[in-house]
Amino acid sequence: MMSATVVTFPAGSVVGDSIISSVHASEAGAVVIVDATPFHPVDHTWPDQPGDAGAIRLGGESVAVVEAVMAAVSDDGAFAVGADIPVKRGIEGWTWLVGHVLDAEAPAWLTPGAEVSLEVDAVLRAGLSRGHTACHLASLALDLAVADLWRKDAGADALGNPDFEGRANQSSRIHEDGAVDEYRLGKSLRKAGFDTETFAATLGEREAAINAQLSAWVASGASSLVETDGPTIVDRRRWHCALPEGDAVIPCGGTHARSLAEFASISVTLELPDPQTLVMTTTAVGA
Repeated sequence: MMSATVVTFPAGSVVGDSIISSVHASEAGAVVIVDATPFHPVDHTWPDQPGDAGAIRLGGESVAVVEAVMAAVSDDGAFAVGADIPVKRGIEGWTWLVGHVLDAEAPAWLTPGAEVSLEVDAVLRAGLSRGHTACHLASLALDLAVADLWRKDAGADALGNPDFEGRANQSSRIHEDGAVDEYRLGKSLRKAGFDTETFAATLGEREAAINAQLSAWVASGASSLVETDGPTIVDRRRWHCALPEGDAVIPCGGTHARSLAEFASISVTLELPDPQTLVMTTTAVGA
C-alpha cells in the first residue's frame, strides 16, 4: 500500500531526489506522485499559500511542475486531487500525498520506479515564505492594535491578545512578498463584543499602530521556523517565531522565512470597502 508523502519543505529544502510512485492523467495535465518531495502543496481546504512550482529531472531530461497540490488515494485505489478529494484529512482508508502537476502529459521517461531529481523554484518559494511570515506578523499586530475595542472575552491569540484574527478572518491569500486578508465586521462580531464603530472612526490610527509594531519586530531580527510532529504531509506543523514579547506559535502548514532579518520592512494598509468588510493588504520588502 502507498505511504503518505514524506516532505522536506518544513526545514527549507528546495531540492531532493526521489522515486516516482505513480503518474495520473488529469484535465490540467499529468499529476506525478513521488515518495518524498521538497515541494510545498497548496492546501485544498484553506488555500492561502499557493503550491510550489519547479521541475522534475532525470539525466538530461526535464519537465516543468506548474504547481504542487494535495492528493489522496483510497485503499481501493480511488485517486483524487485538490477540491475533488471527497474525504476529510486523516480519515481511515485514505493515504495523503503531494501531487506535482505538469502542464502536459507525462513524458515517456517519467514512469513509476524511476529515480528523479526534484527542484523547487527557489525564488518563488522565498517570496511566498516571506509573504506567509509577514501575513502572520501582520495579523498579530492587528490583534494588538484593536485589543482595546473588545468589551467581551474574544479568546487569546498566539501572544495572548484578544483574537480578532480568529474571530473575524474570512479569507487569506498569500503571494510573493505579501498577502491580502479579509475580515467580516458584521452583526456576529458586534454581538461578540467588538466596537466596529470606533474601529471605523480610528482606522488610520490603527494602521499606524500596526506598522509601528511591524517595524519593531523586523528590527528585532527574531528567529522564525516551522516545527513539525513528523515527516509526512499529514503530520501537524506550526510556525514558531521568537518575538521580543514572547514566542508566537501558530498552527500552519505553509513555508516561512528563517528569520525576520530576511526583511527590510513589513507594512500594511487597512481599507473598509463597505461597513462590514475590512481588507488588510500586507507588503513585505526583502532585506
